[in-house]
Amino acid sequence: MSEQRPKLQDDPDAHDADAAEPPCNEHEAFAPRNTRIAHSYDPARLLLIGPAWVGDMVMAQVLLQVLRRRWPRLQVDVLAPPASIPIAERMLEVRRAMPLCIDHGQLGLRLRRRTAAELRAQNYDWSICLPNSFKSALIPYWAHIPTRTGFSGADRRLLLNDRRRLNKKKLLRTVDRFVALGLPPRLPQPTQLPAPRLQVNRAALAATLQRLGISPPQRPLVALAPGAEYGPAKRWPVHHWSTLAQALIERGYAVWIFGSPKDAEITRAIAAAVPETLDLGGRTTLLEALDLLSLAPLTVSNDSGLMHVAGAVGSRVIALYGSTPLSMTPPSPPGRRLYASTCPAVPAESASVHSDITAVWKISGRNTFSARSSGYRPRTDKKSPDLRVEARRGGTKQEEN
Repeated sequence: MSEQRPKLQDDPDAHDADAAEPPCNEHEAFAPRNTRIAHSYDPARLLLIGPAWVGDMVMAQVLLQVLRRRWPRLQVDVLAPPASIPIAERMLEVRRAMPLCIDHGQLGLRLRRRTAAELRAQNYDWSICLPNSFKSALIPYWAHIPTRTGFSGADRRLLLNDRRRLNKKKLLRTVDRFVALGLPPRLPQPTQLPAPRLQVNRAALAATLQRLGISPPQRPLVALAPGAEYGPAKRWPVHHWSTLAQALIERGYAVWIFGSPKDAEITRAIAAAVPETLDLGGRTTLLEALDLLSLAPLTVSNDSGLMHVAGAVGSRVIALYGSTPLSMTPPSPPGRRLYASTCPAVPAESASVHSDITAVWKISGRNTFSARSSGYRPRTDKKSPDLRVEARRGGTKQEEN
């Protein structure tokens, strides 16, 4: 028998959304008859082994939305590295967000065994392992979780008993791969995925504003996120950011610059060139930045974790892609658009090679942005500024509705 898909509006834990949810794929109501797959029926408790990267953790929230639609009473706990676990704390579907404090590159067998022993008492009946590494599958195995789902590879045959084959040609995006792990085997991928959504803590936001000694701007706010991993291959040059910031200030916007402590040198350089901006680089935690980004109707960002965070809290995102293919972009919020400006892609791992940085550097500064009409004036409401992004040469523009 096929299960009845729950109505989201009847769910007391449902998100408050500005727009209606995209329609569910007709296959979401499919209940497979393979009794060997325990989670095909009615799982009660799920342990999600989350990714280390902030952007990937944001995209994992899409998987949790899909699971919530199928099983409204499913209890979800997330275990992930400390760098990304704050994102899980802002997911409505998550009961507990638990950090696994093991340094990158360390196996940490003793801590993993101890953690698995503690989690065994939770009686999870299903685990999904999003990372593809061998060590990420150890805790679900040692915790004796009956159904352990993940992609094949990395010698995980003994650790996972619900192994999936990853078809990278069919599952181009990271978010598609995550969602595929939450669907029964051989079930077609949903034709349209919901956008990731994170919760904003208004009380924490007010406390952050007070700590920083700032107030919500009276002018339309544009957030800039100039940092990115992999160095220059994913970073727009500082002088382009400065040119953009100056152009926005002249148009009547308020401009706040966001970044981690690693990005502080970049944010300081932009703020020094354009003193009217507010430099928040290295001054906020990840959760504080998340709350502050909700104040910005528009965010301009490199391909970074903050790009994903901004979109998940309702900001319209203009993403500057250089080395990342446009096919890897996440779902955009309903009724909004993700403008991605890019030149021919280069491999991100080749960040140290100067010629590979050309893709990001070719995206121009002041000429990148233009109003849709010559009579444009800054808006005074909370709606997004009516801007578009274009590559000066060699680039493309992609819009997602």
